Amino acid sequence: MPARVHALLVVRPDGRKAAATHLQHTLDALSAQTRSADVLTIVLCGPDRALTEVAAASGAEGVITANGSTSFADAARLASPRLTGDAIWLLAQDTAPEPHALARLLAGLERAPSVGIVAPKLVDAEDPARIVSLGVTMTPYGRTVGLADNELDQGQHDADEDVLGADVRGLLVRAELWRQLVGIDPSLGGADEGLDLGVRARLAGHRVSLVPTAHVAVNGDGTAGLPAPTSRRRRRRRAYAIRLAQLHRRMVYAPAATVPLHLLSLIPLALWRAAALLVAKQPARVLPEWGASIVVFFRWGAIARARGIIRRSRTSSWAQLAALRITRSTLRQRFDADADADAFDRPIREELRFFTGGGAWLVLAALLVAVVAFPSLLVWSVLGGGGLEPLRATLGQLWADAAYGVRSVGLDTVGPADPFAALMALIGSFWPGDPSRALVLLWIAALPLATVGGWFAATRLTPNSLLRNTAAVAWVLAPTFWTALIDGRPAAVITHLLLPWLFYAGAVAHRSWAAAGAASILLAGVVAASPSLGPALIAVWALLVMLVVIARAGRGVGHIVWIGVPSIAIFAPLVWVQVHAGTPWGLLADPGVVWAGPQAAADAAGRLALAGGFPTQDFAGWTTLLSSTTLAGLAPWVLVLVAPLGALALLSLLTPRWMISGVLVVIALLGLGSAFVLVGVAVAASSAAAAVPIWPGGALSLAWLGVVGAAIVALDAGIPVRRRALRVVGAGVVIGTLLVVAVPSATSMLRGTALLQNGPSTTLPAYVAAQGADDLSVGTILITPQNSGAVAARVVWGGSDTLGGHSTLTATRPAPTEDDREVAALTADLVSASSEDVVRRAAALGIQFVVVAPESATESDAARALRLTAETALNQRSDLDAVGPTPKGTLWRISTDVADRPGASAADDRLTLAISLIQFVVFAVALLLSVPTAASRRQARRMPRTVGPRAREEEQ
Repeated sequence: MPARVHALLVVRPDGRKAAATHLQHTLDALSAQTRSADVLTIVLCGPDRALTEVAAASGAEGVITANGSTSFADAARLASPRLTGDAIWLLAQDTAPEPHALARLLAGLERAPSVGIVAPKLVDAEDPARIVSLGVTMTPYGRTVGLADNELDQGQHDADEDVLGADVRGLLVRAELWRQLVGIDPSLGGADEGLDLGVRARLAGHRVSLVPTAHVAVNGDGTAGLPAPTSRRRRRRRAYAIRLAQLHRRMVYAPAATVPLHLLSLIPLALWRAAALLVAKQPARVLPEWGASIVVFFRWGAIARARGIIRRSRTSSWAQLAALRITRSTLRQRFDADADADAFDRPIREELRFFTGGGAWLVLAALLVAVVAFPSLLVWSVLGGGGLEPLRATLGQLWADAAYGVRSVGLDTVGPADPFAALMALIGSFWPGDPSRALVLLWIAALPLATVGGWFAATRLTPNSLLRNTAAVAWVLAPTFWTALIDGRPAAVITHLLLPWLFYAGAVAHRSWAAAGAASILLAGVVAASPSLGPALIAVWALLVMLVVIARAGRGVGHIVWIGVPSIAIFAPLVWVQVHAGTPWGLLADPGVVWAGPQAAADAAGRLALAGGFPTQDFAGWTTLLSSTTLAGLAPWVLVLVAPLGALALLSLLTPRWMISGVLVVIALLGLGSAFVLVGVAVAASSAAAAVPIWPGGALSLAWLGVVGAAIVALDAGIPVRRRALRVVGAGVVIGTLLVVAVPSATSMLRGTALLQNGPSTTLPAYVAAQGADDLSVGTILITPQNSGAVAARVVWGGSDTLGGHSTLTATRPAPTEDDREVAALTADLVSASSEDVVRRAAALGIQFVVVAPESATESDAARALRLTAETALNQRSDLDAVGPTPKGTLWRISTDVADRPGASAADDRLTLAISLIQFVVFAVALLLSVPTAASRRQARRMPRTVGPRAREEEQ
């Protein structure tokens, strides 16, 4: 039996409680030992007057003062020259041994000469019946696994003896072995210190043994061991220390020949593990992962020293450790058992009932309505009319339009693309062979997609199938949605399709990273389609942050903050350019084709229509439908049909679920207020310099979301169970009135009043389209005579104008640029005989074709005269070859040598790469977060589908 025990007590004044209190408690526990330590040395890591006084009165043979950043391993090394006796007892200020602990540890150490280290059972100081640690092992890949961590102590491990290692707190080590191993490896960063010490001891021919009857109570905030995960900072420190120790041990334990390969694999492995951590919904561990990998990569000296100690002390082979490692099958069984126990203890959410509750039948009905309402779409390959144009012919061109660089409209415009271009590229990618057809399919699927979105959004508000179906019908029958469909407004259609999914994911984003990741992508899509919704959605985001901080004490606020990150990433370049150009209001401009279609006016009548959810004063087609009858003046009375929905939304504030209904009403007011502000506001201009107001339909879709949601809450929580027949009546009234409202819109294609039409595959002559189909450097100057006698001109690159090729940068310029003046000068010289070198100037700018727009039905005499003059002047130029009249205009081809289109500079190329890389990384993170996993699904099943408190359980 060792004659003398030297206790080493390391103290740091940074615990959750006063370190002096812990230290005094530990010193009292040492004094109460039935077999006392022979010598005590205290190391104070950091100045603290109270600690100094307690240590001075402890009777320790020495008190060593060290820097506050000194680790437990470094403190042990500082004290090593003073350590005497036959055994060293490792303690910290928060490790209080029970009275028989040392005596039992000594008995375990003298059990056999081969035993070099004995470990006690660490128990929770506040709950001694719970085991903190009792032995540690590792997987074949070096991952640390506690053998009994956080288990209830029922004596189930009291027969365990040999282990690979143990928690460093409370270890009793033979002094001779301690000196041979040079103590604890300080490069471990505070994690796996006992495991590494045990591995090296076994390689040196000694055993590590457990003494489960020796109990040591720990608080988890001392300098030894990992910090307790009681705060975000401590969790980050803990994750960093664990990964740092694992990687360091991998370098130290690996065969010498493979160490360089392990070092080279650190950064690729960090990238892979970062992606895996995001999929596992643990983004807080990504930075610690990268930090640990980078630190270990440059720690060659520490790795060499640790390997040298093992080489000098080793007497056993690595193969002898294999029996003490945990196998993958055993580890999998433990995880499965934990998951099963957790699933047994937690409530499981109710069934979705999408098929049995009627949701699937509604989707099928919506598809049939789409086929009946839009029969021509089944044979169309391109959509036209309104704000619609074809997409690019190839995927490469689609995504080129979505990147920073030269824009496809304008002479030499270089800048960020509208985020809407990325949406068009994404949609077009679903039909790679003919991207424009993907937009046709979107129109056909719009009604069933809206039905699915509305139904799932309602699952956040009610478990009642009838009300979910009612919400789905109300959402798909929204007047603004039907107006966008028949008028050809793709951005508004996409906004309406994405909003319910944004609500579905955003309502529970505070619960999980999966929902937050999905909501962040959906928010980016909504704002890309309707930038004018940005201020309202920012207000909703701020409201969510406030609610999470108040109701959940800040838990999950990081999830809510992340929701806005992808949107910031895609809009940041555009914001920078618009702000520096002095046109910040241009950020609100509608993306895509600049088109002044029908919409409500900025007067009392127009705002009355907006208040009813109608973006135009045609009242969803009722004005046109009744125009040829004696009831022409009664169209505004259609507002009465949407009144029941609004009344239910207001009544929801009187229900027991007033909090969730209050949020929905605020959303409705924000949407309606945005529509009132935006109507009549023009921040963009067409190529003819005509101001184009912002479309208020996107804001009305947001308002409709809030109104429908609040009405569903009223029908769900505002009607007693014994009066449930009223719920059926209320749902019937809502569905019936909205069906009547939608009749003119649903029949507009059949009656020929819709603006939607079979679109051309190109907006330029076929000859130009053939040349520019695969080459975006083909330039065409399009000249359009105006009824005022002026002429409008613009330069188009590629084979056609496209939805993704338009840029709000050019549409929102308050004054002409040098490029605009150059195009104006070229146009003036082309349509007159005043300049002889104008064609060579155009060719030097990369322009290959000149097109004079065809005659329109409303063309004035001044415009017709200007057309004849322009055609005559162009026909007289020898370096222009007349191709002839086409349905898209009269075409001429420049016959001289045409220069390449001016491209972006090398600096712009680097900027393009940097911006694209940042945006790619942000969206990759969001996608990885949103990917569902088994763990995220288990977590979701523990929570109800609905949000907000429910007054009672309703019958389904």
